[in-house]
Amino acid sequence: MSMLLASAVALFAILGAFYVHLSPALFAGGVGRVIDTVGNRNCKTVPQLQACESRVQFPPLDYYSSHAYVNAELVLHQPTGLIYLACSTPHSRIHWTPALDRLNASGRSELDYVATYDPHTDAINRLELSGLPSLGGISLHGMDVVPSLDDPSVLYVYLVNHRIPESADPRKVGADSVIEVFRTHIDNTTLEHVRTFQDPTVVVTPNDVVGSPDGESVHFTNDHKHKTGFGCKFAYTGLHASNGIVKGTNPGNDTFYVADCVLGGVTVLERQSDNTLAFMEVIKTGLSSTRHFDYTFDLFPCADRGLDNLAIDANGALWAAGRLTVLYTISPNNNNKRLQRTI
Repeated sequence: MSMLLASAVALFAILGAFYVHLSPALFAGGVGRVIDTVGNRNCKTVPQLQACESRVQFPPLDYYSSHAYVNAELVLHQPTGLIYLACSTPHSRIHWTPALDRLNASGRSELDYVATYDPHTDAINRLELSGLPSLGGISLHGMDVVPSLDDPSVLYVYLVNHRIPESADPRKVGADSVIEVFRTHIDNTTLEHVRTFQDPTVVVTPNDVVGSPDGESVHFTNDHKHKTGFGCKFAYTGLHASNGIVKGTNPGNDTFYVADCVLGGVTVLERQSDNTLAFMEVIKTGLSSTRHFDYTFDLFPCADRGLDNLAIDANGALWAAGRLTVLYTISPNNNNKRLQRTI
C-alpha cells in the first residue's frame, strides 16, 4: 500500500510539474479562458461579405467611434475610405484551406471574388479579374493593396491563390499555391493581371502577403514548410505559426512584423540589401519573461493569446487581431481584442 501511495504521489507531482510548465501555453490557446464582451457596441454584420480577408491601411483612430466591420483584418485604403476584401464562402474554407491542411478539392468554391466595401454607404462592388490564366482557377486567401510610387491613384493588388494542381491529387501533393499580382485604378472596377509569383519550393503554404509599390516583389508568410518559379527564395526561416504580416508604412521603413497565431507575440524583422530579412526582436504582448524567447525550446508563449492578422494605422500604431481560443477559432461568438504598439 505504501508503494502504491508513493507511486500516486510521484505521478501527481509529475502531472503538477507538467501543468505548471504547460499552463501558460494552454491558457494562450484558450483553455480556461473566460471571454468577455469588449468594445463591440458599434459592431455590425455585413451578411453579403463572408469568409473574407483584407488589408490596406487604417483610418484615423477616432474613425472607429462610429464604424466597425466584420470578418476581415479591419484595414482600408485611407484616401478613398474603401475596404478591399478577398472573399470565398464559409463552406469552402472548411473544405479547401491548404494552409490548414484542408485539401478536399471537391468542396472548394468556384465563386471566390475580390470586392470593395464602402462603410459610409454599405455599398459592395465585386471587381472583375481580367487576364488571369485559367490554370487552377482562383481560390483566395491573404491579400495586400499597395499604391504605386509613381501614381498613388494606381493600385497593385496582391492575392494569395491556392490553385488546384493540374494533374495530381492535392491530398497527396498539396495545393498549387501562388501569388497573383493585379493592377487597377482607384476608380476602376477591373483588376488587370500583371504576373504570377510561383515556386513550389518557396511558395509552399502562403497565408498573408506584403507587396511592393511597383508590382515587382513580395514578402509573404508560409503556415508550414511542407505542402502535403519566379525567382523566389526564403527571406527568413525559423518562424513559429507565422500568420499576419505587415510592413512599416513610412517611406524608407523596411521593418516587417509577423504574428504568431498560436503562442502569440510579434516577430520584428528588418529587410536587408539582398531582400532577406534579419531578426530584430520579438514583441511580447502578454506574459512576461526575462529569458530570450526561443520558439523551438521555450514552451512559454509571448502573449496570453495567439495573434492573427496585423495592420498599421495612420499614426504608426501596430494593431493585431487576438485569438481568444484556438479551440473555437471559427465561432460567431468570438470577439477580437487588439494590441497597440506605436512604431
